[in-house]
Amino acid sequence: MASEIEEVEDIAKPSERPVYLKKFNLYRTHSYFYMIGQDKSGAVRRVLKISRLEPFELDITEDSTTYSEVDCKELLKRIDDGNMSTGGLKFVTTCYGIVGFIKFLGPYYMLLVTKREKIGVICGHAIYSITGTDLFSIPNSTVLSNMAYSKNENRYLKLLCTVDLTRDFFFSYSYNIMCSLQKNMRDHEAGHFLYETMFVWNEFMTRGIRNHLKNTLWTVALVYGFFKQVNLQISGKCFNLILIARRSRHYAGTRYLKRGVTEEGYVANDVETEQIVITDAPDGCTQISSVVQNRGSIPLFWSQETSRWHMKPDIILSKKDPGYKATRLHFINLAKRYGNPIIILNLIKIREKRPRESVLCAEFHNAIDIINRDLRAENRLKFLHWDLSNFSRSKTMNVLLILAKLAEQALKLTGIFYCQAQSSSKRKEIFNWFSSENSERSNIIKASFQNGVLRTNCIDCLDRTNVAQFAYGLVAFIRQLNTLRLLDTPSIDLDSPLADELLRLYEMMGDELALQYGGSAAHNKIFCQRRGQWKAATKSQELFRILQRYYSNTYRDAEKQDAINVFLGHYKPHQGNLELWVLDSDQHPPNARNGRPYFLQENARSEILRSLSDGIVLSEAKSPNENANVSKEEKIKPVFPDKMQDSNKGHSESAPDIFTCKIQASYFRFTPGLPDRQLFPKNSEEDLFSSNFIDLDWNSQSENLYEEEMYDGYPVVNHDGLSSDNLVNELNVGGESGCSMQHDGECSSNILADFSFARMMEKCCSFN
Repeated sequence: MASEIEEVEDIAKPSERPVYLKKFNLYRTHSYFYMIGQDKSGAVRRVLKISRLEPFELDITEDSTTYSEVDCKELLKRIDDGNMSTGGLKFVTTCYGIVGFIKFLGPYYMLLVTKREKIGVICGHAIYSITGTDLFSIPNSTVLSNMAYSKNENRYLKLLCTVDLTRDFFFSYSYNIMCSLQKNMRDHEAGHFLYETMFVWNEFMTRGIRNHLKNTLWTVALVYGFFKQVNLQISGKCFNLILIARRSRHYAGTRYLKRGVTEEGYVANDVETEQIVITDAPDGCTQISSVVQNRGSIPLFWSQETSRWHMKPDIILSKKDPGYKATRLHFINLAKRYGNPIIILNLIKIREKRPRESVLCAEFHNAIDIINRDLRAENRLKFLHWDLSNFSRSKTMNVLLILAKLAEQALKLTGIFYCQAQSSSKRKEIFNWFSSENSERSNIIKASFQNGVLRTNCIDCLDRTNVAQFAYGLVAFIRQLNTLRLLDTPSIDLDSPLADELLRLYEMMGDELALQYGGSAAHNKIFCQRRGQWKAATKSQELFRILQRYYSNTYRDAEKQDAINVFLGHYKPHQGNLELWVLDSDQHPPNARNGRPYFLQENARSEILRSLSDGIVLSEAKSPNENANVSKEEKIKPVFPDKMQDSNKGHSESAPDIFTCKIQASYFRFTPGLPDRQLFPKNSEEDLFSSNFIDLDWNSQSENLYEEEMYDGYPVVNHDGLSSDNLVNELNVGGESGCSMQHDGECSSNILADFSFARMMEKCCSFN
């Protein structure tokens, strides 16, 4: 299936796996590059030979012999002696791995990591960032002098060099950093060693050498996103907290140039966030816990085109995909990666003076409804909508309180990954305990697994999404600490150093992801309120970031997108074809097939209607009732089984039983409102997700409806319905009775007494 994660299997058995080469010396003669790789101890050396005589082809040979230090010196001496007539053997550089090989219109180039920095350790495996790179042309000077260079070749080289590998890229030699801890553990337990490429940004550049040599000894797998590890203490107990964000290489790019979903089911700004806690107990046990969540663009065919005249350009919803095939493929992919249930937290606006986000919300709701009709009740997608932007302005509403409640309910459904193991040696890597051929496999004391995932989105999947992910991460952090017996009770003071440190990490992660996708740091008004930052300073900061994001999106993102497309191999230059920078569009890749521009493709999407008005534009579409009556070929099959098969070895437990309420509601595509639904179904108030569709905004009053950014200053519009105070009462945060939010921001302590992390929530209620 097109949406499945691509894999290249490392065929070596556990007992036969080679040592990891971590340091390399590069030499050259007139005819060859010689790369000498050695392991951490320096006792084992391997040799790679790259021909310099081929102008347009890549000729690589690996010596199967394992050399000692003495043997390797003797080999190099013989090579030097044999090439004296052409200049002998010359040392070029010391490096720490091959980023990859790439060609444009001329020769092949080799990109190397020349400097690195250790930034963390996971289960005894070092994690590195890149601090220096170098690019080498493969052919020798004689061959190059006979080649006709063009100005386009140099322009492609310049594009490649604009991808800054020294910022936000990280890798490991011995740990599959592109995979979650749970998946790594389960794959090793089953004896599988798979090179999964979804989060490997240099997959295209290393594909040839990996497939030719059938190993990954010489290359590094670069993950792009965020990595931060800190050492913390609680009650005198030390532990490591690690936060990782992995950006998908599929449909990767910049904010307005990558929106929505591709035909294969890949979404823009798809990021996997993993939160890991590791601690060593005095009895020799190592305890590990991991929680994974996901963010990604709304999986529909929609787009926005940058405009110099509007800071918020039109949202264009395409008529493509009436049966929501691409949306289905996206959720099939999520189920294969994470198991069930899939919980969708949709944070976009539902009531606006001018319909923009709200139309996407209605279309997204309709897509989920249609997809769920073909799934068994226990496998249906859980769709939760809440307009965070509007409610965050309420003086009587606390968004962290509500998000924490949602997070607690989501964690009840998915669980967290936990493992406790006994090691006979502190230096033994934990993965060895999970090897199917390891005699110490019985040292695993207990393990439990996460099944399913929380998927959060707003429009950009940056600012509002990061707030929700922090709330989820904080609740998960409390549960992790309690599971690892670092906390005696499942509660923590929100003003504690631990909570502050987690907030700092999520704020750092949010800023980096926003810079990568949006061009500016994240809008952090809620985090600024949490810290008690001066409101005038917050507004000034937000205004600067708005302008920075506008400038980046309007004037810099096109070239940035071109560089990403070249680096990832989404566009491959060929003589005689149109060059990348003259192609018409970059909305839904591949926009150029065999060099043909988007508007010349035979199967290109029909022209989408444009509008100069600053609103949402809908192209002609069928009604939802027609969408529902699609052919059997387009309908989704029950592909969300109770237990994932081989494609999902990281999930061994079935999803919890979830009762589903039948949805009966009229729907019209152009109406931004959603059907009226109670937050808690009758007789199910203890289970927030007992219904597949939940709308926290329905029959509730938003304090105002102006746009999220400062430049959208619309008058306050009130709607009939429940007040914000009554909405919180509807939430039943405290259990049987609601949490009455007073205008001073305080919450009744007797209500919170029944809440499992009452002290934290009491702080949440008081910071506004």
